[in-house]
Amino acid sequence: MDASHVEQDLVNVLFTEKQIQDRLGELASEIERDYAGHDLLIVGILRGAVMVMADLARSLSRHVEMDWMAISSYGSGTKSSGVVRILKDLDTDITGRHVLIVDEIIDTGLTLSWLTSNLTSREPASVEICTLLRKPEALQMPVEVKYVGWDIPNEFVVGYGLDYRERYRNLRDIGTLSPHVYS
Repeated sequence: MDASHVEQDLVNVLFTEKQIQDRLGELASEIERDYAGHDLLIVGILRGAVMVMADLARSLSRHVEMDWMAISSYGSGTKSSGVVRILKDLDTDITGRHVLIVDEIIDTGLTLSWLTSNLTSREPASVEICTLLRKPEALQMPVEVKYVGWDIPNEFVVGYGLDYRERYRNLRDIGTLSPHVYS
């Protein structure tokens, strides 16, 4: 689905599919350089990071292991509740492993701060974060992020894995959702 299919629901398109793919290729190059000579486990955060995780992994020119976690702090609303629940934990033992958390967006930072602490307690060699989008104005908890696609304004965005009530995830672009949709 592209933006023309839902243009009445979007204020604007922030990033096109091509811009997203190009930026993920740049991030993949940085990751390959930084983890040269090391095995890497990338951990995607379900459901939103599915697109980012898949395309980032395909942009890498090296072997990489993948695992998934499902965590929730949103419920069905548009703002984080701040209460984090693990819905699906890792299947992989990360002790002594280099772990790269892959997420589609950092909003308040509460969820990723909690997750980073949780994974660090499992004694990996390292834990870093890669996110496609970050909202600096929305941060409530400082989170060290090694790889950031773009910083964006504090607006409600959808597409490329980002949803509103499970809609818009399969939109190839990322756009700002019109308030008339969620008001």
